[in-house]
Amino acid sequence: MTEFFETVPFEMATDIEQLSRLTYELRESRKTILQFHDVTDEAALLQKIRTGTLAEHPAYEHYLSARILADTRETARVALTDVLKVANKI
Repeated sequence: MTEFFETVPFEMATDIEQLSRLTYELRESRKTILQFHDVTDEAALLQKIRTGTLAEHPAYEHYLSARILADTRETARVALTDVLKVANKI
């Protein structure tokens, strides 16, 4: 891995590090929210809300938060992929 970063400009390496960190933090934050309600994904959380297993508030806000975190993580992953594609051509 050291050889890869030797050819990458500092600004690009910084972008890669920041996007990697962001992706990790978004994943872990989403996981924390879902674990709080003992579910594995947003659909399961929404199902628990619909069936009345969980109170609508704050569970629905947690559902929305988990969705936003997942969507934002995917956006960060796409951006990271784009930066890595450019970096691999250097």
